[in-house]
Amino acid sequence: MTSLVLGIDVGTTSTKAVLADPRDGRVLAQASEPVPLSSPYPGWAEADPAQWWANLAAVVPRVLDAASAGGAPVTAGDIAAVATTGMVPAVLAVDGEGRPLRAAILQNDARAVAEIRELGAALPGLDFVTRTGSALTQQSVAPTLAWLARHEPGVRAATRHVLGSYDWLAVALGARPHVERNWALESGLFDLATGDLIGEIAAAAGIDPAILPHAVDPGTVVGAVSAAAARHAGLRAGTTLVAGGADHVLSAYAAGLAQPGDWLVKLGGAGDILVVSETPLVDERLYLDAHPKRGLWLPNGCMATSGSLIRWFQAVSGGASVADLEAEAAAATAAELICLPYFLGEKSPVHDPDLRGAFLGLHLGHTRGELYRAILEAIAYGFRHHMEIFGERGVRLAATARVSNGGSKSRVWKQILADALGVTLEPVVDHPGAALGAAVAAGVGAGLVPGWAAATDNATLVTLGEPVVPDATLAGRYQQSYRLYRDAATALAPISHQLARRSAT
Repeated sequence: MTSLVLGIDVGTTSTKAVLADPRDGRVLAQASEPVPLSSPYPGWAEADPAQWWANLAAVVPRVLDAASAGGAPVTAGDIAAVATTGMVPAVLAVDGEGRPLRAAILQNDARAVAEIRELGAALPGLDFVTRTGSALTQQSVAPTLAWLARHEPGVRAATRHVLGSYDWLAVALGARPHVERNWALESGLFDLATGDLIGEIAAAAGIDPAILPHAVDPGTVVGAVSAAAARHAGLRAGTTLVAGGADHVLSAYAAGLAQPGDWLVKLGGAGDILVVSETPLVDERLYLDAHPKRGLWLPNGCMATSGSLIRWFQAVSGGASVADLEAEAAAATAAELICLPYFLGEKSPVHDPDLRGAFLGLHLGHTRGELYRAILEAIAYGFRHHMEIFGERGVRLAATARVSNGGSKSRVWKQILADALGVTLEPVVDHPGAALGAAVAAGVGAGLVPGWAAATDNATLVTLGEPVVPDATLAGRYQQSYRLYRDAATALAPISHQLARRSAT
């Protein structure tokens, strides 16, 4: 009997698969393969979809083998449905057969600086925030497509559909062309109230509406695995394909965010912070997503760098291990230095692709450990900035926050985050994150889960670790350091802009 579900996460740093039993929420197996980030020019962030496709063929057999170990064999025939999730809103230009015409342009890419300005100038009377739910920023899809038309006209002319990362993978498996509703919501192309494409934006950016597929809700059946895709990925032809959703949304859902005020900090390649709200919060500094459960919303922020900045620091410091860097950071003085983490510009809450990274306060006595600790603190300050905005807008935050993704395994990073935010953190232990959320979506679409509300009531979805309590003796020091961080960001922005213009020439 086909009773299992498979979730695939097209992540910034890896492709991950989770095989689960939707009846009780148990994860039977999981596997991942790395994905290299390509940044050939300043501010660029790309990934090769061929790597995602190759990774799929590697992870599916591995989860089936792992689920079979020590028990009855688990085969592709046991999988009732597959759903995908991933970064949003990545942009894939594909031809009529769904083949990518170039590398995927990721959500933290900052190349379309001129096009952002030009589109804003062309539509001075359009309130992007009110109409779309998002400000016109480096994440917006319209300027990215305008950049393609200007710099890669051959690609733009050959484009038949524009898809998100996870929607493309579903299409490659056999689904009909579509985009999931949170890709549409975060793209900045669609009306928040009606869901319709905003004609003024499309016209100003030179977008043919025909290249934008229909938006669907997570949990919607979108097709079936083709024979060719089944041979490639080790799946059963005809397996139901279900629309998943944005990685941060499904990760938050699978981490137990179910009630207004629940909030989550994700320490992944980028840095995400999400809170459940009963009403849509529209603010130019934030992003807005829909919770999988109708009637709830997920106002959120996404910083361009988090784990990706750590990987950069590892590389430039001689390939030091994270364990060594953490030990050195733990021994360093708290809030000794200020780091501005704008190494890919910045997304929320400042939305400035021309910002650049910096370290402040250095002298010859400082060590690698102080620099590394400053990076972890800078990421925490970015989350604190978002907390302030939520508070300004009247969004209630629960007294404790959940923390997930790769960085949540680090005791040092979690403690720094708790200290800098001044809140107790509940780590989500061994959580597959968005891939598990996608598996639940597959269960909803296949009728194996009664609905999104029923899934969040399942206690087996989430295991919480020991709470991380902030050190009250550091509260004043971190408050002062946070203000210095904000002041430094303001003071250095003009210099960053000059450096960005110089590197662009």
